[in-house]
Amino acid sequence: MASAEHSRRDLRLMHQAAQLYYLDELGQARIAERLSVSRPTVSRLLADARRLGIVRITVHDPGAVAVAAHPERVAEVLGLKQVWLAPFGNGEIATLAEPVGSALRASGPTPGDVLLVSSGRTVYELSRSVLPALPGVNLVPMVGGVAEPEPWHQTNEIVRSLAERVGARPHFLFAQAMPSKAMRATLDEDPEFRRVTDLWQRATVALLGVGAPPTSRSSISTSIPMEAAGLQTAVGDICLNFFDQLGGEAVFPGSDRMVRISTDQLRAIPSTIAVAVGANKVGSIIAGARAGLFNRLVTDIHTAELILATV
Repeated sequence: MASAEHSRRDLRLMHQAAQLYYLDELGQARIAERLSVSRPTVSRLLADARRLGIVRITVHDPGAVAVAAHPERVAEVLGLKQVWLAPFGNGEIATLAEPVGSALRASGPTPGDVLLVSSGRTVYELSRSVLPALPGVNLVPMVGGVAEPEPWHQTNEIVRSLAERVGARPHFLFAQAMPSKAMRATLDEDPEFRRVTDLWQRATVALLGVGAPPTSRSSISTSIPMEAAGLQTAVGDICLNFFDQLGGEAVFPGSDRMVRISTDQLRAIPSTIAVAVGANKVGSIIAGARAGLFNRLVTDIHTAELILATV
């Protein structure tokens, strides 16, 4: 996994090696001495820096107008309160840990507060990364998913992993993403289920993944009926709330019994931090922002450039 493969120390060494090589024009032998590593390690660091986007070599058409990706500009065009950008990255989730940490610190959850967590590969990877300590904060899943085969669709696993890393208090939701009608009625009467879902009303912060268009995904919740017409035209989802290009709700068979936070509940949370990168997420990010499903965004500079070129 990207977050496990590259620690913050690795990324720092990549940046230092790239700066010494490309800006200070030192040879690899000198860089190895400076960083107290071997010369082959320097070569690997430079190659990884290119691959991750820490070093980006571009050839500009002198007749073209460049689009500057500033956080304030991205926030303005999307109607968001704040945006954080990873200064490099080619969709590598490991590069987002630091700006996500900044976003969480700015949102300021304190002991006793409720921080909601979504499902999805991005949030799953972040739950295994280095993030700020959140002692005494209640971590609560926003969707069901105990029967899913992949761990990134199991919010209980994401909550458990994140709580272990940041010192928070985990709460678990023992429910499928789309239970049967009989089970859904039983869940609504279950005291433990209601205790957890009632915490959604108390949340001050939410950490959200933004899903790509359903038809483009290689992995999606097994509960989702992909043949449904509404999902064929959906451009993305947040917490299994699927939406079209204009941010309108995509309805499908069984959507009324999904175990998920509602869009109205999402909009009521003071700080909703969406995390998404990649060209395939650009339309999803724009539509989700139009729908008001999040008010803050963490992405990388390449995705931000694409957003500004699209809006």
